[in-house]
Amino acid sequence: MHIKTAIEVRKKLLVRLLHELDIQEESILNALYADFKKPAFEGLVTETALVKSELRYTIRNINKWSKPKMVWPSLLNFPSTDFIYKEPYGKVLIISPWNYPFHLALYPLIAAYAAGNQVVLKPSELTPNTSRIISKIVSTVFEKSQVEVIEGGIDTANKLLTKRWDYIFFTGSVAVGKIVAQAAALNLTPVTLELGGKSPCIVDETASLQLAAKRIVWGKFLNAGQTCVAPDYLLVHANVKTQLVSYLKQEITSAYGDNPELSPDLARIINQKNFHRLLQLIKEQEIVMGGLSNENDLYISPTIINEPSLESELMKTEIFGPLLPIISFKNQIELENILGRFEKPLALYLFSNSKSFIKNCLSKFSFGGGCINDVAVHLANRNLPFGGVGQSGIGAYHGKASFDTFSNHKSIVKKANWLDIPLRYAPYRDKISWVRKLLNWL
Repeated sequence: MHIKTAIEVRKKLLVRLLHELDIQEESILNALYADFKKPAFEGLVTETALVKSELRYTIRNINKWSKPKMVWPSLLNFPSTDFIYKEPYGKVLIISPWNYPFHLALYPLIAAYAAGNQVVLKPSELTPNTSRIISKIVSTVFEKSQVEVIEGGIDTANKLLTKRWDYIFFTGSVAVGKIVAQAAALNLTPVTLELGGKSPCIVDETASLQLAAKRIVWGKFLNAGQTCVAPDYLLVHANVKTQLVSYLKQEITSAYGDNPELSPDLARIINQKNFHRLLQLIKEQEIVMGGLSNENDLYISPTIINEPSLESELMKTEIFGPLLPIISFKNQIELENILGRFEKPLALYLFSNSKSFIKNCLSKFSFGGGCINDVAVHLANRNLPFGGVGQSGIGAYHGKASFDTFSNHKSIVKKANWLDIPLRYAPYRDKISWVRKLLNWL
């Protein structure tokens, strides 16, 4: 099939997908609520609306992204014209997680198909209602030879990983990411790993504390804290800690009421395993707010924990729930010592009005991405590639970066025939001095 025709076919099916998402939006939101009581507002803002926005953006730009890109040629190849061609990898496996089960399945699916790949999507078994509606939508829009959804649990994922793929895209935990990377390495399959880690949120003496508290509470307890870029723990300057804690309490009550269990705006923990894991983390901790739970409803209240030991399980693992530890620091050295104990995080957040403090933190600490005076909102800008570094992930996507992630960049030199400079050909006698001059000049 001619490449232009192939792109038009892709574009047509992406338009059809957008239409189907409009039709099924209410069903998607209902599925999200059925899986873990995700509020409709959060389902709309963090799942369906984001996916449809990304899809519209991809449809508008697929022709431009697919075109060969001309680059400056090297003088060594004169005369020539040089191009980068985008071609699909081939067969792509996407394994998506449960915490944003629609968004994190459809984002890479859209990009992988737009780039011309055949796609197999394995959604999470922990959100069966959402996985079911995804499968229904995909089978309505695509042929199995184009995009196929395979539902199932860990055994299904393991079987899929034994197959040979041209590209694997995984979103999930660091532990499972290592398993995926090992499976991919057997065939030297390239991967994108969107993982997580303990993303710190730093608040210094100069921060606008009340606004910081409002934004931290929103970002931490969104999706009941089950967000890979949620602030995992707070590092607060000792001089403002008491005041910040007071503001945090006020903002939690303002957002979720005196009894957050009755709030329609707080999601639930995904399953009993994670529910009990989270309760175990706060055992013997000093709780200054929250700590309440209801196993029958998989509910855990927004919880603030004061000065946990850095050796505790709470601080050794990514929390992924509505628990917010607060640790104080007195100076830059203490801050660096604390952060130095952890792997490079997926995100880092700074609340400060000090330009020098911000500059110092950005230069010293390595992390995937982040915000200054806000949390999590960097994901909303499709011009910012999203991904981790080190233990928090490999590769990045969103917007054009997504299309590029699922495309092999094929470099081509098109040499002209009207001139053939003899310098490179043997015999080499008397040519070394000319070559040295030329290479030193480049």
